[in-house]
Formats: sequence, C-alpha cells, structure tokens
Amino acid sequence: MLEHGGQIRAAAARYGITVESWLDLSTGINPIPFVPPEIPLAAWARLPQEQDSLGEAATRCYGTADLLPVSGSQAAVQLLPRLRSRCRAGVLHPGYAEHAHAWRSAGHEVKELCADEIAAQVDNLDVLVLMQPNNPTGEVFTHAQLGEWHACLAARGGWLIVDEAFIEASMQTSFASPQMPHGLIVLRSLGKFFGLAGARVGFVLAHAELLGHMHTALGPWSVAGPSRCVAQAALLDSAWQATTRERLLQDGRRLAQLLGDADLPPAGGCGLFQWVQTEQAEAIHQQLAQRGILTRLFTQPRSLRFGLPGSAAEWNRLGTALKQVHST
Repeated sequence: MLEHGGQIRAAAARYGITVESWLDLSTGINPIPFVPPEIPLAAWARLPQEQDSLGEAATRCYGTADLLPVSGSQAAVQLLPRLRSRCRAGVLHPGYAEHAHAWRSAGHEVKELCADEIAAQVDNLDVLVLMQPNNPTGEVFTHAQLGEWHACLAARGGWLIVDEAFIEASMQTSFASPQMPHGLIVLRSLGKFFGLAGARVGFVLAHAELLGHMHTALGPWSVAGPSRCVAQAALLDSAWQATTRERLLQDGRRLAQLLGDADLPPAGGCGLFQWVQTEQAEAIHQQLAQRGILTRLFTQPRSLRFGLPGSAAEWNRLGTALKQVHST
C-alpha cells in the first residue's frame, strides 16, 4: 500500500510522542469539521436505504443528478481502471499517487505527466487523470483546457477523470455538467472540505451508462446507513458551506504568510493546504515531527505539504516551531 498522511500512530511510535500530543497537518482535511446531527437508531439497525434523500441532497450541492454515492472517492479511484480493457492512461504528476497506482495495478500502461506535458501527449492517451486543484501542488486548469482535452478523448471513446476532492475550499468552479456527457468523470469527496474523512463518502459524477456499470460492480450497500445520514445533512447545509469556505480561504492565506515568514514560501496550495518545495524537506519534516507536528513529506520532488491548524493554540504552536526550525 502507498504511504499517506494521517499516520499518527506510526509517528507516535517512531518519535516517542503520545498520539494525543500530535498536531496533524499531514492530511489537508478541514480541522474544523461539519458537526452532523444525531444519527437515528434506524440508520444503524437497518440496511442502507438507497431510496433515501442522499441523491437529492448531492444533486442540489453538485448541480447534477448524474451521480453515484460511493464509499469514499477512493473506491472509485480503484474501480474505474477495472472497467476498461488495457489502455494508455496519463496521470498528472506530482499528484495523488493512488490514481497512477490503481491504473498500473489493473494492467494499464501509465504515463505520469507534469502539467505542461499534457497538451502534447493527450492525442496518445485513452484516459487522462487530473486533480483540480492538484494535490499537493495546488495547480489548477481552466475550463477551456479541460473541455479541449475531454473532447479529444471522448471522440475516440476515452475518458477525462477530474478528481475534485479539494475544490470546495478554493472557489474553483466544478467541471461537472448538469447532464454529464460520455467520457467525463468527476470525483467529489466529503473527506476534505467537510472534514468527514471517517464517514467514507464520495460521489462519482458521470454519464448514466457508466454509473450503471459502477453500481453493478460495487454491489448493494456500498455506503453505510449512518454515513448516508451524515452526508445528507452536510450537503444540504449551504450556510455552513459558505461560512467555512470563507474561513478556509482566509486560513490558507494565513498559513502561506506564516510559512513565508519562516523562509518557506509556498510554491502552491489551496484553501486547505500549502505546498513548500525545498531540498531540506526531509530535515524540516523530521525537526517538526520531533516537536509533535506531522507534515506530509514528498520525495519527488522534495517538498512538504502543510495542512491547516484548527485552534488558536495550534496556530501558535506551528508558528513557534517554524521559528525554531528556521533558526537551526
């Protein structure tokens, strides 16, 4: 399995710091999550009800009825490569590594592409996988670019997959369409913006024919009843979403300034994280970890992703640690 952020227990064992003492900035998850209402007992006691109102809530939030709830968007990341015969898949790099891993594991030819290589390579691909905004660089693509690439791929039966896991926090407009066309697949998640990673709820937005194939492959009850209740409440609370989006944009700028003041100016980012590219990434990661602060370390290229602190005490703790690291 690939390495991911959020491995607090492993960090606690490595550095001899109790789990409760860590400040986890390694995931990019909203540190002040949506607080769901009380879950009714029936959601625990009955099989999940696919005829509930979750689909309507997601349609209202995402602007299309062409969608399928899944057990976190990771379920779709792993399933989609198994719905195509062997093909050539281009995957944005650096980016969320599970995409390339899933396509390779399913036997496809994978070409990892940096953003400025895509236009020259798209004619040679059957599938193109992008993250919008990209994780970890924060890079974004225009709708004109996405539309051109989708048209090119769809004309020969190909797919454009756009993973929008972080899009709510950065005010980018989703590339989803009210009527999802053939060849366009958009992934959404409740884990990042809503801070509900443990609920394991995501959505695939795609043409109805593909959604049917996915539904069959996943089988019944792919999203647990309590998770469906939590997701429905979160998707319908537009006031919370608006307030949270404003806060995250402010906090993203605050984090960028804090890092810049420590001579670690971000090379990119979004409302939920900032990305610092530096040859000293591993040393800084270790020095912060020795102070109980976990960041996400990348080796290609050498870089760190910093998520947001939540409380005033956490902001102060990070600021103090960055000053100490900067002075060493």
